Amino acid sequence: MLPLARWVMRGAPQAAGAALLAGIVPWLFWFSAAVAGLVTLRRGLSAALVVIIAAALPAGWWWSQGDTIPLASLLLVTLMATVLRARLSWSEALIVGALAGAVMIQLGIFLPPGGAGPLLEQLRQSSPEIERMLGQLNEQGVATEQLAALLIGGVTGLIVLLAAVACLALARSWQAGLYNPGGFRSEFHALRLGVKELAVLIGLGVMGMVLALPSLAMLAWVPLLVCGVALIHGLIGLKGMNKLWLVAFYILLLTTWPMILIVLLLGFIDTFADFRGRLARSQ
Repeated sequence: MLPLARWVMRGAPQAAGAALLAGIVPWLFWFSAAVAGLVTLRRGLSAALVVIIAAALPAGWWWSQGDTIPLASLLLVTLMATVLRARLSWSEALIVGALAGAVMIQLGIFLPPGGAGPLLEQLRQSSPEIERMLGQLNEQGVATEQLAALLIGGVTGLIVLLAAVACLALARSWQAGLYNPGGFRSEFHALRLGVKELAVLIGLGVMGMVLALPSLAMLAWVPLLVCGVALIHGLIGLKGMNKLWLVAFYILLLTTWPMILIVLLLGFIDTFADFRGRLARSQ
């Protein structure tokens, strides 16, 4: 895809055209967002506005059709790319992205038209067991519609944030491939949260629980997960291990909850232990 990225960076017309055309195709919104992220990373927000607007036009149309994911992804990628360009810090960009994603969930932009009520009614009609379970929850004083809205919005917001992080990583890898070969690999392998940044994430999670803002608690762990994934990449790279280990790692990460918890724990401990630094010094 690097030759395509090189063509995109020849000028604003090429970048805007690629972002516009990719945004029209239903499942290519990620490429449109990545193009906007690449131009933002390389030239800055003001120079990338034409490309961002071109990407936002089809994404806005999809929004009007009830699909909020393309436009939300574009906004998150642009925001995180701006922070990454200004601060040169992946961890800060991830924290800002998690905050913005939590705000989107709290505003209810990921809910279907009409809210969660119509979906619950369809579930009740489709299955007597679900109707009985929802009735039991109502008897226990649980607001099932609010719970459903939180689950729908939270899961969708989580998927959008992870997709935006992947798009930003793709844009950064394009930038490195075009202008700094090997730079993204070393940058990602070194990614880890500082003590202050970890404290901010913990504070956001606690704030979400205390202030009844569950969206904060739901997304505050995403930067820690990304740092844990970067730790695994860095360790495999330092040890010179076969890339099949990464394939096995991602299969486990996507299919098992315990692996996600292990990666989160490793990312947390690495803030204090600096596993990659220790391994590099020992070698």
